[in-house]
Amino acid sequence: MQWGFEVSIKHSLLVLLAEGDRYGYELRQEFEGRTGGVWPLNVGQVYTTLERLERDGLVTREESDSGRQVRYRLADAGRAEVQQWWSSPVPVQKVGRDDVALKIALAASTPGVDVLAVIHAQRRAVMASLQDLNRAKRTGGDEAWELVADALIFRAEAEVRWLDHTETRLAQRGPATASGGREMPHTPDAGAPEAVTASSEGAQR
Repeated sequence: MQWGFEVSIKHSLLVLLAEGDRYGYELRQEFEGRTGGVWPLNVGQVYTTLERLERDGLVTREESDSGRQVRYRLADAGRAEVQQWWSSPVPVQKVGRDDVALKIALAASTPGVDVLAVIHAQRRAVMASLQDLNRAKRTGGDEAWELVADALIFRAEAEVRWLDHTETRLAQRGPATASGGREMPHTPDAGAPEAVTASSEGAQR
């Protein structure tokens, strides 16, 4: 399972190295273990990031005699970078573009597009993700994974609430607005969930 959620790979690797020297594959395993595998890392991502960190003087490398394995160590500058990261909030403007909001906005302003159908399809997808998240959380895991799961569940719930709000707002403006400026009959989405609370009860456990 994957859920889009931007994380700082750079700082995550620095944090792990602050606990002790590690090989690249160890960093990958530890990262995925602490996040429940929600954000899988491929080997290329890990080593590309480590190369940049070494270039910036944040980590150092120690090669084995054979030269086939490299162990990475946090440099003093890297330790200072970690401390700075812990003490600084993530800037809101760096959260990223909201692709869902962008898609709905374009659908609402494009003639001939049934924006309500677009909203319903998105809601079904988010509700399916919520069910998967709650199921995964119930299977158990460490506290770090549960914190990640809660964050993803709450964000998904917020997206469903926004979709509900947007559907109501567009529906109140009439069928012309709901169909992107063109009159279009709308068929109720019988498969759309009635509420978020039933599927998100696992977040409260």
